[in-house]
Amino acid sequence: MIAAAASASPASSAPPVHIAPAAALVPADPDEPSAQAVIAWYDAHARDLPWRRPGTTPWEVLVSEVMSQQTPVARVIPAWQEWMRRWPGPVELAQAPTAEVLRVWGRLGYPRRALRLIECARSIVERHDSVLPDDPDALLALPGVGEYTAGAVLAFAHGRRALALDTNVRRVLARAVGGQALPAPGLNRAERERALHLLPDDDATAAHWSVAVMELGALVCTARDPDCDACPWRNSCAWLAAGRPADVHAGRRRTQAWHGTDRQARGLVMARLREAADGRAVETGELMACAAQAGSRTANGLVSDPDQPARVLASLLADGLIASDDDGATYRLP
Repeated sequence: MIAAAASASPASSAPPVHIAPAAALVPADPDEPSAQAVIAWYDAHARDLPWRRPGTTPWEVLVSEVMSQQTPVARVIPAWQEWMRRWPGPVELAQAPTAEVLRVWGRLGYPRRALRLIECARSIVERHDSVLPDDPDALLALPGVGEYTAGAVLAFAHGRRALALDTNVRRVLARAVGGQALPAPGLNRAERERALHLLPDDDATAAHWSVAVMELGALVCTARDPDCDACPWRNSCAWLAAGRPADVHAGRRRTQAWHGTDRQARGLVMARLREAADGRAVETGELMACAAQAGSRTANGLVSDPDQPARVLASLLADGLIASDDDGATYRLP
């Protein structure tokens, strides 16, 4: 077990990716979760995801991580496979038409991620000789790559000792070590230090541990219905030992609504433009009607937010997700 590496920055600012060599070894604590136990569980139960297979490139890992943010893996797999068929590397994506990329992105949601991937690919081609860098600072400088994504690429593509703290890992460690039902709404310094403390010393084992804990959170230590009997850490889990107490941070969490929101309306507009034959433009009135389908209605059937359709089109235009003719009569994918 490892003592924390170099001190993390305050939670209010994004710290660099943690890949520093581990500090001096300390005696193993028998009450802390065993790295060997979770790795053995992973080797027996891990899903056969295409981006985990031998021969997967760092670029393919990066794309899988970006796609998997806020999107279920079952929806990511076919989109990732089609993406890799069309654009197996940054060179191909950098040359791709934006409209085609958005069509293939499809229903993954949050399509600005697709635009960031195009920007990322162009940056790699222009600044890194078309090769995804393996330096943490260079990774963080790429468009759309943050602390988690950079750490995931270093750990899963390069087998490095790097923190990859996604929602699943945070939840597992909050329960097993912190004794809490769920982690705090925002990643904080204490969580980083705890994870660094548990991260095994050598690169290969650390990378194995990172993907194993992530998989444990995805399959067993889930947010709503954890299967504690199937968990390899059940005998050392602080949360289970405490009787599975309720979420102490529940009052600070914001639930994301969907029905009637601008986000739903944006999705309806994007879906209509993706369906347009040969990328043709669609009349503004038709798109306004699509957006209005998301709006809630009053008791007498009137749309409660009549400004929403125009607001949605303006926001999509500002985000670079749609383009308009000069007179604003029609819109299309960019």
